Amino acid sequence: MITLGNRLFVLLQYLVPQHLLSRLTGYVARCRVRWFKNRLINAFIARYGVDMRAARGETAEDYENFNAFFTRRLKAHLRSVATHPQDVASPADGTLGQFSTLESETLVQAKGHKYSLYELLGGDVERALPFINGEYATIYLAPRDYHRVHMPLSGTLREMVYIPGKLFSVNSVTTGTVPRLFARNERVVCRFDTEQGPLAIVLVGAMIVSSIHTVWHGPVCPHARQIQTFTYEETDAAAIQLKKGDELGHFRLGSTVIILFAPNQMQWNEAINSGTTVRFGEAIGRTFQL
Repeated sequence: MITLGNRLFVLLQYLVPQHLLSRLTGYVARCRVRWFKNRLINAFIARYGVDMRAARGETAEDYENFNAFFTRRLKAHLRSVATHPQDVASPADGTLGQFSTLESETLVQAKGHKYSLYELLGGDVERALPFINGEYATIYLAPRDYHRVHMPLSGTLREMVYIPGKLFSVNSVTTGTVPRLFARNERVVCRFDTEQGPLAIVLVGAMIVSSIHTVWHGPVCPHARQIQTFTYEETDAAAIQLKKGDELGHFRLGSTVIILFAPNQMQWNEAINSGTTVRFGEAIGRTFQL
């Protein structure tokens, strides 16, 4: 049931200048004034119950600003990445949202809300074609979570697409209310070739997300207010190859990751369900033997 407070929260998102708010948040998050950034970090830890024992730096003093804290790295060897060659590793810490087989080119956002694969991937039919009737999963990264995103399979980068858009919140209240949210928000699509078939990873921006970074490009958002495509040809001498578990990128303030697979490429782990808490590196599915 959607309460009056939730309705007002969603309505406010339509009214506020989303991109201006995100830029201002980014400015605050970069502030290095010691007393200010320490208070901000400590207040955030207390408000969201962040477990700092997993982080390389366990106190606010260990970070130069809020951004450094928010994109904190995990302690070495804290997580193991699923080692079987056919295992699909979770790309992030978070909560598993919808995951299933696409209905032709349709994905489920939440109960009562669906959206288009074509629209999600920027309206390019050729880009979307390999994933029609394939598998997809959505992982929501809450404020308390580790916010770096990793490869679910080893792959070679073929394309990165920046798609401008809105910056609605991606929490359960908003995804259950705002139609086509993931296909309306600002996002970065990363398309890879893998030994098991094509793979797409979509990094979805959200309210007060000041930027999205990839390890090969650096900051991608905010950018010009038009779709921008970066291609990486198979013949490139310095092809960008990432192994399963390698870092792909990170959010400067949190959001959502959507992963897409081709038909008959993989199956989901029977032990997971919508609402399951997942951790980077754990097996969430398995590819079929080629």
